[in-house]
Amino acid sequence: QVQLVESGGGLVQPGGSLRLSCAFSGFTLDYSAIGWFRQAPGKSREGVSWLSGRRATTVYADSVKGRFTISGDNAKRTVYLQMNSLKSEDTAVYYCAAKRRTGVVLILAARDYDYWGQGTQVTVSS
Repeated sequence: QVQLVESGGGLVQPGGSLRLSCAFSGFTLDYSAIGWFRQAPGKSREGVSWLSGRRATTVYADSVKGRFTISGDNAKRTVYLQMNSLKSEDTAVYYCAAKRRTGVVLILAARDYDYWGQGTQVTVSS
């Protein structure tokens, strides 16, 4: 059974950092694609960062490039999103998503993911 549980959200001042965690079960990172998405109030869900199977490839949205880092640890069964230099526009609910049996293919579209976590709120405000 696949489960994804996000944690690590909270309130942080502009310029600060947070590390989101996505604890997973029911699959391995070797053959699954992972995506972090976010949704701000009144806006549609947008992709933030992606990790292909075997952690072969990482991709970032232009809005977070150079500030966010995605990584995964099979032994800890956790995927991370390190967020630095946070801005008010990063405020949103952040979700991790997974799709199994993808090999090393990168999956960018939210509609192509099969499993989603419940989300964690990130608020960037002074």
